[in-house]
Amino acid sequence: MPDNSTTSNVPYHRVLLKVSGEALMGDQAFGIDPGMISQVADDIKAAVEAGVSVGLVVGGGNIFRGVSLAAGGADRVSADHMGMLATVMNAIALRMGLEAAGLNAVVMSAIETPEIAESYSQRRALEHLDAGRVVIFAGGTGNPFFTTDTAAALRAAEIRADVLMKATQVDGIYDADPEKHASAKRFDRITHSDVLARGLRVMDTAAVALTQENDIPIIVFSIHEKGQFSEILRGGGRFTLVSND
Repeated sequence: MPDNSTTSNVPYHRVLLKVSGEALMGDQAFGIDPGMISQVADDIKAAVEAGVSVGLVVGGGNIFRGVSLAAGGADRVSADHMGMLATVMNAIALRMGLEAAGLNAVVMSAIETPEIAESYSQRRALEHLDAGRVVIFAGGTGNPFFTTDTAAALRAAEIRADVLMKATQVDGIYDADPEKHASAKRFDRITHSDVLARGLRVMDTAAVALTQENDIPIIVFSIHEKGQFSEILRGGGRFTLVSND
């Protein structure tokens, strides 16, 4: 069992962290950068050592994007299944990184891959988290037409997470792409309703609506700032908070 004696120093005790597949590329154009795996693992280790229970959803865009293949005329269901398999590959890489950092980690997949990952069940996931293990959720929701953002929102609700933290390429939510618009305004705080009304591309609509319905705040921060994950959990850091009020 995790030592909860230090959790009084952090505002969140159970967190669902969403990491995009693209973030795992680092400076590469494709694949997995071992340095990024180590950085993510170190950040999660710092959170776990502070008494935080961590679940992790990872995307697969660094290896394969089903929606891109479907846009070229391929069957969307088959393309999405290929994308789900890419998330399993990333999850295994993250598990190895977490284990190398000295953490207990387990991969649970929404699609059955019994030789390499446990099949997902809410009850078993909660048992792992309560025992102090980091749980990496792979395979998206297990269904085509749903993104890994929606999977993150769903798993956050199922594991009763206090917050969903999305690690992105930028340090929060802007009213325009800050890489294309120098005048883009960054929000320190915004509501779920405003995100949906403004059409801000934080997470897909289904994910935002699901977190809104379950009153789960979303924190958006930069994955490129080493240590931000644990710093935010201690009440500091730079981020945008999405909440119902």
